[in-house]
Amino acid sequence: MEDLDHNNDESELIRLLLKRQSELNSLLEVTRAINKNTSTQVLVSMLEVILKNYLNVGKLRFMIEKFGSYYCIAKYGGDFESNTDLYKSSMKLNKFKLPAKLTSHNDSILSSYDYFIPIYHKSKLLAFALIGEFTTSGEMLNNDLNFIQTIMNVIVVALENKRLFRERIEAERFQREMELAVEVQNMLIPIRLHIETGVEIGARYLPHQNIGGDYFDFIRLNEKEFMWCIADVSGKGISAALLMANFQASLRAWATVEEDLTNIVERLNRIVIKITKGEKFITLFLAKYNEETRRLNFINAGHNPSLLYSNGEAVELKLGTTMIGAFDELPFINQGEIDIEPGSLIVNYTDGLLDYEPSDAENWNEETLMDFLIANGEMTPDKFNQALLNELNSKVKSKQIDDITLLTLRIF
Repeated sequence: MEDLDHNNDESELIRLLLKRQSELNSLLEVTRAINKNTSTQVLVSMLEVILKNYLNVGKLRFMIEKFGSYYCIAKYGGDFESNTDLYKSSMKLNKFKLPAKLTSHNDSILSSYDYFIPIYHKSKLLAFALIGEFTTSGEMLNNDLNFIQTIMNVIVVALENKRLFRERIEAERFQREMELAVEVQNMLIPIRLHIETGVEIGARYLPHQNIGGDYFDFIRLNEKEFMWCIADVSGKGISAALLMANFQASLRAWATVEEDLTNIVERLNRIVIKITKGEKFITLFLAKYNEETRRLNFINAGHNPSLLYSNGEAVELKLGTTMIGAFDELPFINQGEIDIEPGSLIVNYTDGLLDYEPSDAENWNEETLMDFLIANGEMTPDKFNQALLNELNSKVKSKQIDDITLLTLRIF
């Protein structure tokens, strides 16, 4: 009889050792897979194989936390519940820190499983599993539950590290994109505008963030003509900066060979449509001035109207068309034409100058801007720009929410 008991004990020990060996082998295989950066799907499949074949778990629901909720990433056996019902039932167990028995639970879904296995990091429940049709008992039970919790913890940590790595890569990519966008935009925004004899130019650019969508340029066409443009592209980042770089190159190319502003704007519209497929658009004010005839031609393409000050009066330069990049063909286009008196001041700006909280609307709007121009239109362009920004800061309490660009010209 003693020999029989001894043989049984020896067999049980051998079985336990073999089981432990298979568990260690399983854990080693999972660790190797993690080190090889194996996909989430493969890791989950490995977990299912281990639970089914080595531990004889007939039913599994493996839930993992994402954005404050829990989603089932592995399941087999039994009738599948909806994720919502499974989540609601499982939240009744979120205070358990250790594996808990469920067979006598009063919840109908939970009672169909044998054990709840939580995976915590400090006080946060990262994941949990519900296992059923699991018949291990005695000393093997605690061993198996601990092993299940261990291997799931290893996989959850690996998945969490994958997520953190992706987030870091995405943050680095975004940072590099912003750096590239800033570099591109710095090449677009003139460091110093031309020193001209017939016109004095002042410009200010205040980006809302590191990279904005505003652009301005001054182009000397020949001895008697010059052109300028102020524009605002929808969106931010490298795509907006690259679009504006392409826009600048196209504008400068067509400005040298095409005399009519209407044709230039139509060509620019087709170029933007071809690049963006209608997903981005540009508002702009484009003007060409002839110093001999003193004639100014302009087109306002959906942009804030530039303001012309002369002899104590101010007018808005509104004629033009809609924004470019929104339609395959511009629905209409009207070119403005006006004679410029000596000493006239032309103020061009982007919508950030007027884009503030509604609470500031009474203190700062198109009307107050026009009044300011009439009262200060004799200043030099640089002094006018600074005075305008000072006035803005004194009347507006809310923070800047968009880029502000000023391009001011005094034509003699």
